[in-house]
Amino acid sequence: MRTVIVYIWLITTILPTFSQWGTIAYYHINKEYITRVLCENRDKPQLHCNGKCFLAKKLKEQQEKQDKQTSDRVQNIPVLQLFASPITSFEFLATDYSLCQELNFSYHLASYQAPLSILVPPPCA
Repeated sequence: MRTVIVYIWLITTILPTFSQWGTIAYYHINKEYITRVLCENRDKPQLHCNGKCFLAKKLKEQQEKQDKQTSDRVQNIPVLQLFASPITSFEFLATDYSLCQELNFSYHLASYQAPLSILVPPPCA
């Protein structure tokens, strides 16, 4: 199940980047039809357009659509406040210290011994 989710996420992430390649592939597959029917310069064969005007038009439309979607996403991002307003007054509350207990810490420093293997003097030269 996890791999299926990963593959779906991967396809939906990568698919928009291949939309222009899909348009180019469509152009190359249907080049003759585009040249005969959809080309804007089909009446001027001396330009040797061969449907490239149609391809450029479609690629430009896709780019504008993608730019519009990106700008819509950027505009819809909520603004987070990353700073706080300065505090102008402080209020100290009285605390009842009678509830606090005195803590006693006892250290056994007298029984501590350093390991002797670390304290070996360097050899004399």
